Amino acid sequence: MLKRLAQDDISSQQVDSNEPDTRPLQVLPLRDWSSGNSQAFVVSLVFHVALILALSVVPMVVAAPDVFSFKPVAVVEEEPLKLIDDIAISDEPATEVGANSNFESGMALSTAPVLAELSAIPTPSFESQVPDVTFDLSNQINLAMGLVRSDSVVKGMTGVATTGTDGAVDRVTYEILRSMEERPTLVVWFFDQSGSLQVRRQEVRDRFDRIYEELGIVGRSREEQAKKRDTDEPLLTSIMAFGDAVSLLTPKPTADIDEIRTAIDNVVQDESGVERVFTALYKGIEKYKSYRTARSESNRARNVLFIVVTDERGDDANGLDATIKECRKYAIPVHIIGVPAPFGRDITYVKYIDPNPKYDQSPQWAEVDQGPESVLPERVRLGYREDFASEPVIDSGYGPYALSRLAYETGGIFFSVHPNRRVDGRVRAGEISPFASRLEYFFDPEVMEKYRPDYVSAETYLQRLNESPLRQTLVRAAQAPRVDTLQRPVLRFVRNNDAALAGALTTAQQQAARLEPQLAALAEVLRMGVAHRDKEVSPRWLAGFDLAYGTVLAHKVRAEGYNAMLAKAKRGMNFENPQSNTWVLQPAAEISVGSRLEKEGTQAVELLETVAEQHRGTPWGLLAKKELGNPIGWKWVEDTTDLTPPATNNAAGNNNNALPRDDEARMLPPPPPRRPLPKL
Repeated sequence: MLKRLAQDDISSQQVDSNEPDTRPLQVLPLRDWSSGNSQAFVVSLVFHVALILALSVVPMVVAAPDVFSFKPVAVVEEEPLKLIDDIAISDEPATEVGANSNFESGMALSTAPVLAELSAIPTPSFESQVPDVTFDLSNQINLAMGLVRSDSVVKGMTGVATTGTDGAVDRVTYEILRSMEERPTLVVWFFDQSGSLQVRRQEVRDRFDRIYEELGIVGRSREEQAKKRDTDEPLLTSIMAFGDAVSLLTPKPTADIDEIRTAIDNVVQDESGVERVFTALYKGIEKYKSYRTARSESNRARNVLFIVVTDERGDDANGLDATIKECRKYAIPVHIIGVPAPFGRDITYVKYIDPNPKYDQSPQWAEVDQGPESVLPERVRLGYREDFASEPVIDSGYGPYALSRLAYETGGIFFSVHPNRRVDGRVRAGEISPFASRLEYFFDPEVMEKYRPDYVSAETYLQRLNESPLRQTLVRAAQAPRVDTLQRPVLRFVRNNDAALAGALTTAQQQAARLEPQLAALAEVLRMGVAHRDKEVSPRWLAGFDLAYGTVLAHKVRAEGYNAMLAKAKRGMNFENPQSNTWVLQPAAEISVGSRLEKEGTQAVELLETVAEQHRGTPWGLLAKKELGNPIGWKWVEDTTDLTPPATNNAAGNNNNALPRDDEARMLPPPPPRRPLPKL
């Protein structure tokens, strides 16, 4: 190259392109470097050298490894407080939201302006052993360019709430349309056979026409359907049902809407009360996983979507992890049209109306397993020991843990459907629709977004408990047997004489004396987590701990204060008004029977006020506000009781005239018979 460049600068020499150049290299004299040709030579030389150097760097970039790793420095934490030596976890972990829409799919998530493909809700990590972190650069590039599917990394949604089945079905229709835009799709519907779900099954069945109209399938002539092979259909559907057993109601996937309707109509009510939802899903994977791969050139691979319609948590949650693994392996998202889980409880009560009009149509309340929303309950159980059904039940903001985690881990959506959902007030028992659960309060999905439960395995959940003394104390307190609270205490004491007053005060003290050690023990368990409160970053766990400790302290102070005030009265108190003969104990904000109780009472109020303010619009905030409405102190007020009440007027009782017979009432037919509650 240098030879040619040097020769080009010698204008007097001519080279014949047809003959090889055999002349020796001639170097320019020093005096000629200032000429125009010489300057061009220098510029050309610098440019080519720079180009060569730039190109030499390219192999270094291209040859860089696609995968590299680094080890972050592990955070050194102090030795965790060992409060739980062992937590027994059964094969079935204890398992116990977003638009209010009955309209189009676009309305089904109207509370959120944008539906993110990837959940933006982080789960705080408390792992002390930090694993190696590996980045696959080539895979990330392929994902960004759309060269591979990202099903294995996409998380689903669990905070989607609707007031009716229609809104959830419309949203599912949108997901089917999205899938069909990518490739032909197979949708498998799984229907719960329990009696409590018969209304929702019918609602979905009646909605199928709308689904298939939107998908452009209804309206084709029989001739068109006959000509089209199943392999050419953009959408195939299969129907399965589950109760104590699993049934396949369509021999093979079909595009015939009449066959689909008939299959749903053939769902038989299961009287066992058992719902093996995860068994059904696993069998569905085994049967339809072959549709995910191309079997021939004419039989293309399909997307497969699972849609579960149920109102319970499932009785075979020990199969959850295996089901998640297989669904992720074959990139099968699971959408669930389910129900909200009650906050911190295993069961709720469903309003049952006998479907046969020949029988009594008055409502009955049946226990149904619909919770909790987390791996283990995270709410202490106080009061209502003798009347558990009367305890107010509120929405947790999420569905049952196992099904919600299944949807989340597979990229699906969990729809919490309740026909009486509203966030602007209390829903009373008389307002609950038939076959709906009795939940008195609901919450805004946008507010509840940052309080999502930990959707992890039971093993990971326990590991995080062991690494966080605060979480450990809360779960330990929540696992304790139900502790009674001061229920309907005697507040009015008439002083006929000193001995009678002392006896009445002593009898009233017995209830409080029995409660004090139970509440004190529960408060001591929770107190051990206070020192670790500042280390907790999860709003959910902070709200749960503060509510539990504040509530337990409030009940403890209230019971001990009641006992102390009765003891004070037994030591003797004088009436200011000579006419008074009765002592009345009234709730009050102040605590006047000891500095220790006063200190604990102040702490309880501060904790509850923190929860009510910082976690407003959540189950924790609601319960804290209600607890603050009950003063934790007491005060004595004197009153007067009439010890000689007037005699009862029995004039009406001396009337010997017989009441006229109500012949019309006697002619009424007897009420319809009442059947016992079935297992739902």
